[in-house]
Amino acid sequence: MPATFLHVDFAFAGPWGPELAAACRDLAADIAGEPGLHWKLWGEDPGSGRASGEYLFASREQAQRYLDKHRPRLSALGVTQIEARLFEVNAALSRATRAPMPA
Repeated sequence: MPATFLHVDFAFAGPWGPELAAACRDLAADIAGEPGLHWKLWGEDPGSGRASGEYLFASREQAQRYLDKHRPRLSALGVTQIEARLFEVNAALSRATRAPMPA
């Protein structure tokens, strides 16, 4: 079963940078405990008012389960315009371009 890449992005008014890191410390710890999660990248673009999460899960089912949990959590925080996509990962090409892929 191929790994699954989850991309989530959304409108976000901030905070950004160190303030976001401090505000989301507990959320990051919770996300780190998600079953099947290999890693997450946190993206932010204050200029456009958007933030993103890039995740690598061991399976599509685990990624979908997380997304089903995360959408309502974001909405409860007032986050709008949530876009999400699931992709199967081409591990061979990803490794060739130095992606941090599990063995």
